Amino acid sequence: MQELTNENFKEVIDSNTPVVVDFWADWCGPCKMMTPIFEETSKEMNNLNFAKLNTEDYGDIAAEHSVMSIPTLIVFKENKEIGRLVGGMSKEDLKSKLTEIIS
Repeated sequence: MQELTNENFKEVIDSNTPVVVDFWADWCGPCKMMTPIFEETSKEMNNLNFAKLNTEDYGDIAAEHSVMSIPTLIVFKENKEIGRLVGGMSKEDLKSKLTEIIS
């Protein structure tokens, strides 16, 4: 799981392999509930890269990508958004929705 910063964000999302970015914050209850689900899913879906971006530290990046509420998961491929999921969900729902996005 890669932690994203201003320095590496553009490089990571420019990948040919889809990248799921979890926009989160320490104070966010639903984000805390999603963390283990996101981490487990990252170990099970090898066809995707997974990364996290703390919106408290990098609010400018969140604003640039119109993240209005958290948790928000954005799927990027070749520097373009190809899907977005907002709010908490089960691991089964997350895997299903990610599979649909990258199909």
